[in-house]
Amino acid sequence: MELLHSASRFSTVRLRCIITRRHSPTPRRRFFAVRSSLPFSNEKAKYHKELEAAVAVVEKACRICVDVQKSLFSKGRILEKNDQTPVTVADFGVQALVSLELSKLFPSVPLVAEEDSGFLRSNNLVDSVVKVVSDKASSRDKMLSQADVLEAIDRGGKGGFDFGTKPATYWILDPIDGTRGFVKGSKALYVVGLALVVEGEIVLGVMGCPNWLEDHSCKSSTEVQGYKISTSKPGIIMIAHTGCGTWTKNLIDFHDISSKISAGWTRCFVDDCCLVPKARFCIPDSQTWELIPLSALYDAKVDADADDVGDKEIILLSSCCGSLCKYLMVASGKASVFMQRVKSQKVIKAWDHAVGMLCVHEAGGKVTDWKGSELDIGADQVERRIIFPAGGVLVTNRNIHNQILEMISSHSRIF
Repeated sequence: MELLHSASRFSTVRLRCIITRRHSPTPRRRFFAVRSSLPFSNEKAKYHKELEAAVAVVEKACRICVDVQKSLFSKGRILEKNDQTPVTVADFGVQALVSLELSKLFPSVPLVAEEDSGFLRSNNLVDSVVKVVSDKASSRDKMLSQADVLEAIDRGGKGGFDFGTKPATYWILDPIDGTRGFVKGSKALYVVGLALVVEGEIVLGVMGCPNWLEDHSCKSSTEVQGYKISTSKPGIIMIAHTGCGTWTKNLIDFHDISSKISAGWTRCFVDDCCLVPKARFCIPDSQTWELIPLSALYDAKVDADADDVGDKEIILLSSCCGSLCKYLMVASGKASVFMQRVKSQKVIKAWDHAVGMLCVHEAGGKVTDWKGSELDIGADQVERRIIFPAGGVLVTNRNIHNQILEMISSHSRIF
């Protein structure tokens, strides 16, 4: 694998590069019949081997999520972390699986991830995690032990690696973004997010969303390489590679073990909204519209139809819980804007944004803080776990980005 032998020769495309694209009233979607497992040529994608590995492990991780969710309410499955965020065996299982799989392929590349094993040990749930990981891990010479799984989790946990001040190369993982929606078993979206950072730049990303339901109005069933692509089956996987765009395909139908993965990739673009009042907004589920500076100008109507929105109102979408879910919404053209205010004493975690930043960028969108500066994924020079956006995070379709920055600047002093 390339990462094993040539880390010192990496060159990357910076996230500030400009993407040439056309807009259309709805997300523009194309189907391509391709022989490769990726929708673009290996010659175009420098990190195609790493991306193929990332896609494979995220698909396995999504299967863990679906399997665990089926038995979510059985005894011992739902826990509460110290910050009162619900977490499940799936969180730890996904992190262990991804760590194990990537360490076999890229043993010299560190992992930055959300969980560590301390909480798991104290709640006597190690065996449960070993079981779900063993069911999905690639064939091994020996059975996975508790020590194997705990070590894999801690490989990505706090203190797992000291990076120093130089630009670093590492994987960054959010095992389950949107755990509140996950544990509720509702239609609220949740995402497994994985990105590769090379010498300080995000070069590829994969998001798996097992309960994503495609909008039936966007495309009809299509035949691609002998596979029928149906909008009725839930779940998508979104990928991005620097310079190659953002793409999605259907996940396996996890409820039908005989089904095949669709070979059809769909190119994703952000929407073409040019007016702030016509935009569709997302905000964190932990925040209210009244905390956003634009609330001084517009009232929010939750999940309203465009025809029902007045001149001083905007549409606020409520279909997702975590941050990565909202990046996915913007990158796929389902939402125009994601705004997150940085509250006092609130720590912003890098894994909540890294993969989404690249997916939105490659789909034609833009990501900055509320001052208009790019998010610095390497700002935490010791562990690469925290980012420091000024004021908040702004994710848009690019068309209305500067308009919103001006509104924030004009009204943020009120808040």
